[in-house]
Amino acid sequence: MELTLETRELKFDYDGKPVLDGVSFEVKEGEIFGILGPNGCGKSTMLKNLNKNLSPTDGSVILDGTDLAEIIKRDVARKIAVVPQTNEIHFAFTVREVVAMGRMPFQGMLSGENADDKKIVEYAIERTGLKDLADRHINTMSGGERQRVIIARAIAQTPKIILMDEPTLHLDISMQFDALNLVQELAKEKGLTVVIVSHDLPMVARYCDRILMIHDHKIHALGTPEEILTNENMRTVFNVDADLIKDPKTGRNTVILHDSLSSH
Repeated sequence: MELTLETRELKFDYDGKPVLDGVSFEVKEGEIFGILGPNGCGKSTMLKNLNKNLSPTDGSVILDGTDLAEIIKRDVARKIAVVPQTNEIHFAFTVREVVAMGRMPFQGMLSGENADDKKIVEYAIERTGLKDLADRHINTMSGGERQRVIIARAIAQTPKIILMDEPTLHLDISMQFDALNLVQELAKEKGLTVVIVSHDLPMVARYCDRILMIHDHKIHALGTPEEILTNENMRTVFNVDADLIKDPKTGRNTVILHDSLSSH
């Protein structure tokens, strides 16, 4: 059975001020779904509602036909993994220990790792190119290396859905491609559903099957990159003059940014 994630008339307020206002959408199994908008529009708040770190002021989040409010956090974690925007880990855990934390939702209070857990952890370490760094302490690593470890931890969680908040923020350019190519491979190979929150127009254009564009705390547009990343929408939401084109070298979508409208 397909695993579905949807919101129904989702509203969220901070101190009485609307951050999200009546947002409804459904994410399909195996797709890469982008939530796009400028800083401060409510994207990260949306992600926190999708994994029960926040509860809606009104409306609901539905996971596989059940309201998230009725599902305990541990069961949510068995289906949904998160790659947060901040990747600070202040304790001297090794890479392997951090990745192994992804198995915690499946372990009992007194039972540690079993053979299957260890296999899954090693697979996640290998897929993210961390094999040579597995015994390094994470607090000695660069921001980009730490981000790869957090992605590996999410893979080790064997989720059906991964939520990624600005996943390329700490990565250099080549690692951005590596990380998102990996996520795209997992979506195709394993039917993994990926929700990416970002303000990076070219990255979302390249990797996402569908895009939800948020403006003024509401849905401004929802559809394929070709439908959503129009010059008019990018002007309205991001205040930039930009065009969606096919990269002649790769055949993939990308966005050419011409100028900020405020500089005209």
